[in-house]
This record gives sequence, structure tokens and C-alpha cells, in this order.
Amino acid sequence: MGSLDEVFAELREILKLCELELAVVEDSKTNYYLNCKKPRAKNKDMFFRAVVLRKRYISYHLMPVYVYPELLQNFSPELKKRMHGKSCFNFTQIDKSLLLELANQTLLGLERFRDTDML
Repeated sequence: MGSLDEVFAELREILKLCELELAVVEDSKTNYYLNCKKPRAKNKDMFFRAVVLRKRYISYHLMPVYVYPELLQNFSPELKKRMHGKSCFNFTQIDKSLLLELANQTLLGLERFRDTDML
């Protein structure tokens, strides 16, 4: 099952797969936040993803599914059940199969951003 700190650490490791192509904005015990390196509108960096330790759960924000909602077509119903809003997934425990799926979807989102010159 794991504590929230362990869940945070597992989700943070998923994001670290993308760290070389993205800019680390914050890396603390409660937040791990990445932006695209290429500035977007009004010369602001584009948010890409983050993991945030909340009081009772961990939020995993995945901006590619907000920008390209068709990416959600390949998400399992189990992962979609964790979805809150348009691009946030909440976790309270470690589920290896869902984390593996989320890692794969994260890499697909990174690939989509790369293909559309968003990075």
C-alpha cells in the first residue's frame, strides 16, 4: 500500500523519466514540477506536469491530456477513475499496474509535445 510519502516518491520517479527534456521548476518533499523549456504565449513557460503531496492524497498533473484530450482514449477505466478535472490524477496508495500505465501515458504525452514542437 505505502504511505503518501512513498506514493509521492513513486510518482516523482515517473516524472524524472522526462527531466532531461524539461525544466525542473521545483523539486521538494511536497512538489516536483516540470515546465517545457520553450516559452509559449506572453513569453511564459508552458506547464508540463507536476506531482504534489496534498493532505490526504497525491496529485499527478499531466498537461498533455489537457492540450490533447484524445490521448485519454487509451487510458484504462481504472486510471480514468483517478482523474479529477481535465488533467489531474489523484492517488492515495501504490498500484503498480496503474503507475506503469501512467508512466507509459506520460512518455506518450512527452512524445506528443515533442512531435508538435511544444518542448
